[in-house]
Amino acid sequence: MAAAFPKQTRSFAPMPVDPDSGLTKLSVPNFAALRRALRDPDLSLIVTHPSQFAAWPLIMRTLFDRRTWLGLPRFGPALAPHLLRLPMAPPIAVIDTCDFPYINRADLFLLSRCKFYFKRELPPDRWRLFTKTGHRELPTRRFRRQSRLRHHIDKLRPISLGLPVAVTDLPPANLDKTTDIFVSSGVEGTSTIRKAGMSEIIALRDRGFKVDMPEGRLSPQEFYRRCAQAWIVWSPEGLGWDCFRHYEALGCGSVPLINQPTIERHRPLINGVHAFYYDPEPGFLTGAIEAALADKDRLRAIARDGKEHVLAHHTMIAIANYVVETTLGAQSKASS
Repeated sequence: MAAAFPKQTRSFAPMPVDPDSGLTKLSVPNFAALRRALRDPDLSLIVTHPSQFAAWPLIMRTLFDRRTWLGLPRFGPALAPHLLRLPMAPPIAVIDTCDFPYINRADLFLLSRCKFYFKRELPPDRWRLFTKTGHRELPTRRFRRQSRLRHHIDKLRPISLGLPVAVTDLPPANLDKTTDIFVSSGVEGTSTIRKAGMSEIIALRDRGFKVDMPEGRLSPQEFYRRCAQAWIVWSPEGLGWDCFRHYEALGCGSVPLINQPTIERHRPLINGVHAFYYDPEPGFLTGAIEAALADKDRLRAIARDGKEHVLAHHTMIAIANYVVETTLGAQSKASS
């Protein structure tokens, strides 16, 4: 929000901030300033992340957090979202970019209080957000018909991670292609889709395909350069389906190859237009790579159109505008 509307945004950040950044550290001593900001009659919109924990358990976690005893208590982030339980005049937008496809029980009050709840990992069946939170199991038909939550389903909107905030100098799209596939996806401790796909990638390398598979972590500049020099960037889901790498690959002029979507998406990357998708069953990743590399002209066209799409809809500024226009647009229609 501050990047998109720098002169119109008052931001309270949960981490230590640079005094010259214009951000206010979200700490207990600054609670009075936060409360005044929320009461400002000129305030048009409140944007927050979910708290993920109920206030009292979070306070107890913070008390016993090692950072508290090092003089870095996090009571501010623990308590601040719960201020929104109080009456607020401006509409509230929640941006939930968490990896998990559900809303924590502690954040159901935000769904009740907000105008729109923007969820990154939004299941196509939105009721699944309440599995083991709003309902003890998968929400039943009876629950879906009678639940108070059915009045809030229409508040849900998809949102993407998009390009990272720090991305400012992507490589030119006309770099020479030196590899077929760029792979920079950790396997251990993440999605089983990655582990299954890695065996197919290695088999393709053994057959003579040019696979760039660096060991260890790359600097952002080196990561983007190697993305740009590959025809395809393999971008399987990690802890969540949506991933920065989907958008970074296109920003660098390459084509992301992604396992089939499992979520509802904002301004989606269309298969064969902005990206390629493959089914997770054995052999489909190999087939998708072989088919894609057989038509380099099509890869060039997808990379070009995909980059235009990402720069138009999936930068941080574009996403901030989407949140503001959706929320305030609905607000103005409701008041007219």
